[in-house]
Amino acid sequence: MARRLNLPDTASVATPGTGGRLHAPSALRNAQAICAVITDHAPPSGRALEIASGTGEHAVRIAACLPGLTWQPTEIDAVRRASIDAWATDAGCANLRPARALDATEPGWGVAFQGHDLIFASNILHLISAPEAEVLILEAAQALAPGGVLLIYGPFRRAEGFASAGDAAFHDSLTAQDPEIGYKSCDQVAAWFSGAGLIAQAPVAMPANNLTQIARKPG
Repeated sequence: MARRLNLPDTASVATPGTGGRLHAPSALRNAQAICAVITDHAPPSGRALEIASGTGEHAVRIAACLPGLTWQPTEIDAVRRASIDAWATDAGCANLRPARALDATEPGWGVAFQGHDLIFASNILHLISAPEAEVLILEAAQALAPGGVLLIYGPFRRAEGFASAGDAAFHDSLTAQDPEIGYKSCDQVAAWFSGAGLIAQAPVAMPANNLTQIARKPG
């Protein structure tokens, strides 16, 4: 993810706030729906890992909704890690851990993060290449405990194509900057789940034509 520095204007952006906090408008728009889908599929207790936590606004809301889970945010960017920790300080959630550095597109990280009962990633697969997305899923499978669940939220292509003209335009804006990135298809994601030894479940429809892709680790 270090090379994804100049995304199109249509990609999610964050604006500076006070005390090192960053604010992403999309985080507020989809937070309630994300909390609901995670609550429906998460175990009542255990360890949770969030990949590419961004500003931290999701992390504080999800941790508050799921007090039985120890929530570990991660982020490749140091400025965003500082924002995550600033939001966490304000929220005062005892189950929210300090942000850790992680590039989830690099092979090998799953061993260092083993034993998680839930792994969540939001709005990342369309911003990385297909090989990087496959690595992310393979390593997440390594990091899951037996019976653990992987949830990946974001925009995806369906079997019949893009869900809307806006989705097609967003995909085109991404590939115009970097032809390796852009929307991944539901079939691609299901194949990556299977290749990682995970059992895919039916995606959950989310607001704004997004989906949450779901897979479980056997055991």
